[in-house]
Amino acid sequence: MSNKTAAAEPEKTHTEQQEKPQGAPRKKRILSGIQSTGVPHIGNYLGAMRHWVAEQDMYDNIFCVVDLHAITVPQHQNPKELHANTRNMVAMLLAIGLDPEKAPVFVQSHISAHAELAWMLGCVSSLGWLNRMHQFKSKAGEDRENATAGLYTYPVLMAADILLYDTNLVPVGDDQRQHIELTRDIVLRFNEHFGKTFVLPEALIREHGARIMSLTDPERKMSKSEPDGAISMLDTPTQIKKKYARAVTDSQTSIVFDLERKGLYNLLSIYQSFTDKSAAEIEEHFAGKGYKELKSELTDLTVAVFEPFQRKYNEYIGDKATLEHLIAAAADKVRPRADATLKRAQKAMGLG
Repeated sequence: MSNKTAAAEPEKTHTEQQEKPQGAPRKKRILSGIQSTGVPHIGNYLGAMRHWVAEQDMYDNIFCVVDLHAITVPQHQNPKELHANTRNMVAMLLAIGLDPEKAPVFVQSHISAHAELAWMLGCVSSLGWLNRMHQFKSKAGEDRENATAGLYTYPVLMAADILLYDTNLVPVGDDQRQHIELTRDIVLRFNEHFGKTFVLPEALIREHGARIMSLTDPERKMSKSEPDGAISMLDTPTQIKKKYARAVTDSQTSIVFDLERKGLYNLLSIYQSFTDKSAAEIEEHFAGKGYKELKSELTDLTVAVFEPFQRKYNEYIGDKATLEHLIAAAADKVRPRADATLKRAQKAMGLG
């Protein structure tokens, strides 16, 4: 992939020019997406969601529940389940503290420009680029002939998600860095062929908590598809306690950050993400203590953080009219930005 790193930002639309007083610096824009494929787990929260809440005033944030990405695999193509999961995800994002006045939380399929731009970008993306995408190989497994075309091309849809909003930064785990590199390659090729149209985005990789591993198999990333190895944000205190109690450790006794002791390292990474303490501070705190104390403290920390979210989540789920209103309002807020970018790209390509 290309190593070029510069592309000029396109001229502001009239709407964007009115968003800030003349001469005022614009905050960097961040787009964050999360799939509507079940309840988020502790890895989702620590790796991304808590940062979204903390940084609402730091950036110009947009949040997208990516239901179009969800249907790239057959197991998420149940219509009723997908519709419910999408609403549930929006409710959870609002419950953790995202303010829709500062950071709209919209549903991807409600903005048709995502699918339209994805087709256009697909027509400038090479098969060689897509053939190198690691996640397709991982998700398709051995039965690639039966994988959907959507699964193969979803990195292009992800690029469209990012580029529609003139995004500067995209928070991703290190395992998704490749998707941002693909997006950058698409921008450079499009801008070279059709003129300066898109902003060149950068990946925002978190130092801690970006890759929380399974509690039962610390060689693998925590996943919603493995409930025994993941702590759901809707788990009860009893469930949380049981899952930590069963979490894989080892036969040693010292509690230290050691990458070779993968189970313990994973638990300490979770503890560090919750407390923001240094490795040295945590090791000193647990000096002379055992796994029982570590798992007990992790249980208390997790329950204390998740219980307020669960109460607010249940309030949103119990008031469907308000939830639907917030979803529609968010789409109305971001649609002008997306449509303006789509029209700019269509004009550049000679469409319409």
